[in-house]
Parts: sequence; C-alpha cells; structure tokens
Amino acid sequence: MDYRSIIQQDKDLVLTEIKNFNLPQILDNGQSFRWSGDENSYSGIAHGRLLELCLNDGNLILKNVSVEEFENIWKDYFDLGRSYDALRLQYLSDITLEKAIAHSPGLRLMKQDPWEALITFILSQNNNIPRIKGMVSRLCKGFGTRLPTGGYTFPEAMALAEADLSDVRCGYRDLYIKDAARRVFDGRLNLEKLKTVSDEELRVALLEVHGVGAKVADCVMLFGFGRIKRFPVDVWMQRVIMEYYPDGFPENLLDTAGIAQQFLFHYIRTIN
Repeated sequence: MDYRSIIQQDKDLVLTEIKNFNLPQILDNGQSFRWSGDENSYSGIAHGRLLELCLNDGNLILKNVSVEEFENIWKDYFDLGRSYDALRLQYLSDITLEKAIAHSPGLRLMKQDPWEALITFILSQNNNIPRIKGMVSRLCKGFGTRLPTGGYTFPEAMALAEADLSDVRCGYRDLYIKDAARRVFDGRLNLEKLKTVSDEELRVALLEVHGVGAKVADCVMLFGFGRIKRFPVDVWMQRVIMEYYPDGFPENLLDTAGIAQQFLFHYIRTIN
C-alpha cells in the first residue's frame, strides 16, 4: 500500500505518508481532462461530484470525503490498491522504464468511468491536451448537470445522442460522439456488461463505434475499464517503440504494459 493509514478529520479524509503520488504527473498527463491546479492542490469533477485534493507534509487530503466514499470510488480511481513500489522493482529490469520512473516517480494510472473515457478519448483524436480540456469543458457545460458545488457533471448518453454539438467545437468528432451516445443509450453498447468480458470481446465491441480505432479503443480499455495489459500507441508511443523497443516491449512486463506505457508516454513528451 502506498500510504500508511486513513484518518477522518472532520469532513476531510487524510491518507498519511502517501508515496508515489504527484498531482500534476497524475492529473495533467493526458489520462483525464477535467482537473486543474498546481503542484500541491487540484480540483476536478468525476463520478458526478467535485473533488478537491491537497498534498500537505507528505499527506494527501481529500476534501469532504468519507472513508466509505474513498473505498467505493477514489481508491480505485487513483489505483491506490496497488503498490507502485512493487511495480518499480519490476521495471528496474528495463533501463528505459527505470529512467521514465525516475523522471515521474509520482505518476499513477487512473481508472475512470467507462462512458466518460469513451467520449473523452474520442475527442482526443488528433488533438492536444489543452484543446481536449476545452472541448470536454464545453461539452459538460452544455449538456451536463450543474452541481451545487460548482461545475457540471459529465453528460449522460441520452443528452448527447441527438444533441447539437456545434458549441463544443469538436469538428468531425461530432458524429463519432453521437454514434457512441446512441449505442450506449439504446443498449447496443452495454458498458456495464462489458466490464466482465474478455479483453478481445471488449475491444471488438468498442471498435464497432463509428470513429473508434485501435488507439482510442485501447485507451478506453486502459483508462475506463482498467485493462492494464493494453498498450495504446499514438505518435509519442510510436517514437518510444522506434527509439527504445524496436524488437518489441519486454515480455516479462506485458502484464502491466498499460501502466508502463503511462510512464513512457510522460517521459517522451517531457524530457526535452
């Protein structure tokens, strides 16, 4: 476990002596697009609620969070049931991964809502992080529900299936979002049931969505369904493979290839 204990302090939850947890490395590296902040304080909306996070004296503070909510939502969301110290030991067998972890030791994989992951990674196609964040923000403001704490929930499929998305300014992705929304709304794409199928069955189902190719499908599987063997390949990861793994990714690390991919992705984008 990458924290020592859980303490409820009034309305806040404190994870003491948190390890392998850096807010910008986790929340600003292209996994999720609804977070903002600085080195020690971030806020964002996920699972229908606004969450504020603070790092203080080696402790992680989750504002207005109960132990029950942490166990049911945020523990999995931030992959806090996994020891990244143990992963680090595995990855030391690979010189490139060793460098990547040293470069971003506080990065963690996020396990998000599959529906949100599907739509946001459709928006991510041929795009950069600031523009994706802008489109996601406009999508939520236009079609989500206003929260009492501020901000908007992620839109339901019903709200997007026949929506006029011109104000989102997402270009050709408009048609892809509507097709995904219609499939989820009418049950052709049952994301809840897909949580229990094999990787291959899940991938086939996602690829049936108009505009979802191999890279987006793998991203949705990794970030939305927690399928950590998936290894999404975009232009950055193509560069990683060409420069560091021309003979293929190490077979002994394939079981957690998706987590390794995140370290490598962040490394190649930020070393220069």
